[in-house]
Amino acid sequence: MTFTVGAIPDVTETARKIASGEISSIDVVNRALARIAEVDADIGAFTVVLTDEARSAAVAADNSVAAGEPIGPLHGVPIAVKDHIWMRGVLATNGSRAYKHFRPSVDAVPVARLRTAGAVLIGKTNNPEFCYRGFTDNAVWGPTRNPYDLERTPGGSSGGSAAAVAAGMVAGALGTDGGGSIRLPAAFCGVTGHKPTFGVVPKDPGFRGWKSLSVTGPIARSVRDCALLMDVIAGADPADDLSFPNPRPGYSTLLSASTTTIGALRIAYSHDLGFAPVDEDVRQRFSETIEHLREAGLTLTDAHPSTGDPNDLWNDIAVCEGFSSEGVLLAEWEDAMTPGTASIIRAGEHKSAADYLDAIYRRSAFTERWLRFFGEFDILLTPTAQVTAFPLGRDTPETAGGLPVDPFFDAWSAMFYPANLAGLPATTIPVGLSSHGLPIGLQVMGGRFDDARVLAAAAFIERLCAGSVR
Repeated sequence: MTFTVGAIPDVTETARKIASGEISSIDVVNRALARIAEVDADIGAFTVVLTDEARSAAVAADNSVAAGEPIGPLHGVPIAVKDHIWMRGVLATNGSRAYKHFRPSVDAVPVARLRTAGAVLIGKTNNPEFCYRGFTDNAVWGPTRNPYDLERTPGGSSGGSAAAVAAGMVAGALGTDGGGSIRLPAAFCGVTGHKPTFGVVPKDPGFRGWKSLSVTGPIARSVRDCALLMDVIAGADPADDLSFPNPRPGYSTLLSASTTTIGALRIAYSHDLGFAPVDEDVRQRFSETIEHLREAGLTLTDAHPSTGDPNDLWNDIAVCEGFSSEGVLLAEWEDAMTPGTASIIRAGEHKSAADYLDAIYRRSAFTERWLRFFGEFDILLTPTAQVTAFPLGRDTPETAGGLPVDPFFDAWSAMFYPANLAGLPATTIPVGLSSHGLPIGLQVMGGRFDDARVLAAAAFIERLCAGSVR
């Protein structure tokens, strides 16, 4: 069974039209709610739909426009938020029966900033239990399906957000990314996602998991929409002790770079970062995109840091942080957890503080190599995901690049991990379809705090590749 991807709203244009009075927020919100009612029973992207609240917020937004009151950059635009991210008074289950009735009393900082910018928060979207897997399914809400093929996963862990955007239910959404969890589902669903530099977007108050790995970021249909969402959510806040001042605000204003500007960048590319098995469809489409960029006048160098496979390093940090966060739930909730979740938590049970610190120091050496690489190059292009969307009911793809996949903790997606381990910005954009009609993404990475340059390069490539997926 396949699902036809519907008409896609646009964050930037919708916000402009609402502000000018060309369209009303209530009409936009009603269309979004109608789209959710039409397709989400098949897709399962949403955990909560805030129908009454969204309509009330839309009416208030229209009244503000009519009264000539000051409005924010997302005024009246419907936006969805990943279940994992706290929204005051609304269920935040984190995909777990342990939190089935949990309603936080406060907003996470990015959610509060969406409200301040005038966004209409239309609902919460599904994620795997504790955001642990590269698919989206859990014992509370069940599976989320890929709008391109309902028998395949949208990826994870922000699979609900990516599927909701891809199916035209919302203009944009928030996700989180601790090991590819924005970029993987965005690539699988043929949409755009940006994993910010660590600390640029505050993520607290919220659940404890993966304190040093995870970030909050946008998923939308275009780079310009992701940039606009970054304009809203980026910037330090006292609520998150690991958030940093934003050195380059105004991401949206920097997207119209010319070929000359982008051509001046030192651009590297790599099919596999020297270690990763990559499916032939993905590898071929990436090669075609690189050639397309060369034909457009860009100079590209085949290069990558010589850090090897980061899977073991990422695991050593992730399982320690995961057990410290979710280990306390095992005594009461293990039997109620989604199959496989408890074993991931227990992987960190016997790790010591010394083990964790050893991993942190190994991470320092790993990060140094990546930062030095981005002293030599401005941008690195890679395939986003090593594979395309795999069938529902599986924890992992059967193979990657023709090789069997290690089933533990998503070792098949280790190309995502450098950006999390080194705290780097990375944007994924769709660049084509596989022979089975499944989306393929290209990842644009850069040095720390170079989010603006990464987004500008991604926008340039997006323009060159326009129409290749849609």
